[in-house]
Amino acid sequence: MNNVKRAWGMVRDVLDRATIYLPIILTAALALGTYWLVRNAPKLLEPTAKAAPTHEPDYFMRDFVIKNFLPNGDLRSELYGVEGRHYPDTDTIEVDKVRMRSVSPEGLVTRSTANRGLSNSDGSELQLFGNAIVIRDPSVGPDGKPTPRLEFRGEFLHAFVDTERVTSNQPVTLIRDKDQFTGDTLDYDNLSGVANLKGRVRGVLIPSAAAAAPAPAKKR
Repeated sequence: MNNVKRAWGMVRDVLDRATIYLPIILTAALALGTYWLVRNAPKLLEPTAKAAPTHEPDYFMRDFVIKNFLPNGDLRSELYGVEGRHYPDTDTIEVDKVRMRSVSPEGLVTRSTANRGLSNSDGSELQLFGNAIVIRDPSVGPDGKPTPRLEFRGEFLHAFVDTERVTSNQPVTLIRDKDQFTGDTLDYDNLSGVANLKGRVRGVLIPSAAAAAPAPAKKR
């Protein structure tokens, strides 16, 4: 009987001591569990700086047409191409076998073609490379005076649709009706009607049929 009492006393003593150290044991276990969770938890993605766009196309087009319209809904330009590539860094479209047809607010039609073209996002500028041709159709001005057909030819032409300009830093041939001019550079402003050719400028003027015809003989 005494042995039973002694054993029970030892058990109770152990339980009392365990009760005293239990909060410390639980705190240590919780700390170890927290440490383990932190070590094994997936790492959060660190914020990274946004990479600058590279000069690589982000989409392609084939046998396409892009149309731009004026605020009133009238057609401003039509851009055709065999293949096109959009570059996000410059927001430009490079076009193979490019063709463009633009219409001024007055209804004046200009047509452009080249082996390759580079257009800005809204189609207001078009750079033409290789066998570049820009043709402005003949028209009649507000004063009723006819304006002859104009044609620009060169290996590079820069057409500005909104301001109706054609420029080039390379040799250009300008054909006005039957007259022909060549120069090393060109700056043509359709609004003023002035073509500024620089460098080795040459011109061939063809008299009109009325000017070339002999005056009728006077009767005596």
